[in-house]
Amino acid sequence: MSLPNLLPATSAFIQRAPRMLIGSDWVAAADGQTMPLHNPATGEVLCVVPRATADDVDRAVLTARQAFDDSAWTRTRPRERQNLLWKLADLMQRDAELLAQLECLNNGKSAAVAQVMDVQLAIDFLRYMAGWATKIEGSTVDVSAPLMPNDQFHSFIRREAVGVVGAIVAWNFPLLLACWKLGPALATGCTVVLKPADETPLTALKLAELVLEAGYPEGVFNVVTGTGITAGSALTHNPLVDKLTFTGSTAVGKQIGKIAMDSMTRVTLELGGKSPTIVMADADLKTAAAGAASAIFFNQGQVCCAGSRLYVQRKHFDNVVADIAGIANAMKLGNGLDPSVEMGPLISARQQERVYGYIEKGRESGATIACGGEQFGPGFFVKPTVIVDVDQKHSLVQEEIFGPVLVAIPFDDEADALRMANDSPYGLGASIWSNDLAAVHRMIPRIKSGSVWVNCHSALDPALPFGGYKMSGVGREMGYAAIEHYTELKSVLIKL
Repeated sequence: MSLPNLLPATSAFIQRAPRMLIGSDWVAAADGQTMPLHNPATGEVLCVVPRATADDVDRAVLTARQAFDDSAWTRTRPRERQNLLWKLADLMQRDAELLAQLECLNNGKSAAVAQVMDVQLAIDFLRYMAGWATKIEGSTVDVSAPLMPNDQFHSFIRREAVGVVGAIVAWNFPLLLACWKLGPALATGCTVVLKPADETPLTALKLAELVLEAGYPEGVFNVVTGTGITAGSALTHNPLVDKLTFTGSTAVGKQIGKIAMDSMTRVTLELGGKSPTIVMADADLKTAAAGAASAIFFNQGQVCCAGSRLYVQRKHFDNVVADIAGIANAMKLGNGLDPSVEMGPLISARQQERVYGYIEKGRESGATIACGGEQFGPGFFVKPTVIVDVDQKHSLVQEEIFGPVLVAIPFDDEADALRMANDSPYGLGASIWSNDLAAVHRMIPRIKSGSVWVNCHSALDPALPFGGYKMSGVGREMGYAAIEHYTELKSVLIKL
């Protein structure tokens, strides 16, 4: 297997013996089973990792439980938690190119883009969360206690770490999503068992190495690799887990949410999306077309908040679609290790088949393929595709495709655009392209989504909460909202 441009450290990492982290031990699965990982750019087996059993997961959770209940970790001061997160971020900065190459090999995305986007955003987020470690506050309350009118009280509210966190992340941004969960967990003093996606555990395993190198106590961070059916299910059902946090499909998220409610386990779910991109008549149309193309084709369209539905004011519709098609047709596809490549493969043969199946549905229903519409190999490639002449109720418009497929529909006026933008079971993100600030501010509160971007799309910042309305999930990642989701409130009343 030829892998050009690899660092020696990257080659050594993928050639090492299969192992995962439980406590401070690098271990194989209890029954010795492994599972192959594939390079999406070639379809070839890249390496193997442990296929964790339910017993492996239970051992990891028990280790995290003991670290939370009994170890020095629970006595660390905020400044220590802050400094450890800074140390971890510094180590990630040192190994940024290695992490980016692992992400490329395991996921298919451009290594160059992963280094400046995925890895750097993860580092920035950990540094942002490090600052919160010293700013977690309670409050004092002057209570009345009307049933005890003759007594005096001192009352206060504490914010405490929720406990053991079971984290399950998707395959589209494996490192970044892991850090979105790890950062607030470590800042607040929780312990973590991370189950990366079946297909993409490599950066999670490297992250585990860096956590140990940073000096975190044994058991604070554990990584179990394996299938969702076995390892993910065991983590979800384990009664010693205090909080579950999941990023992935809405279908799986709903299952996890139901299981969590049975035991009242705290839960946050960042799920699917079908985000609208709305181009108003007054927008800078060339800029909007480039932005709309980036919104759907970035990361091969495998983005939960990808701008997969394009709505353009009717008089400019054909021109904007033509510009986006021109951008799509000019994109260079190939192996993400090549820095000149603009789009890599999809994650797997299964995903390639799924995405291409939607394109075929469009053809069969009479839709027009404005560009793309083809798949090829070796590897799991689908050309960037734009589809027009589609009804708003078609599955292409209503269902998450999770690939480089844009569905474009014209609209007549602002009310028409808002109606179609909100006509979706999802509500994760949306973008408005316009220079009319009055119109923009009218539209923002009427769009049912967790994020609204204006003249940009999928622009993230550690200080801004990220999550969705409707079927796009429960709770928020990033910002102070993340701290709230990793802590419990305790009311204390002392009779004097």
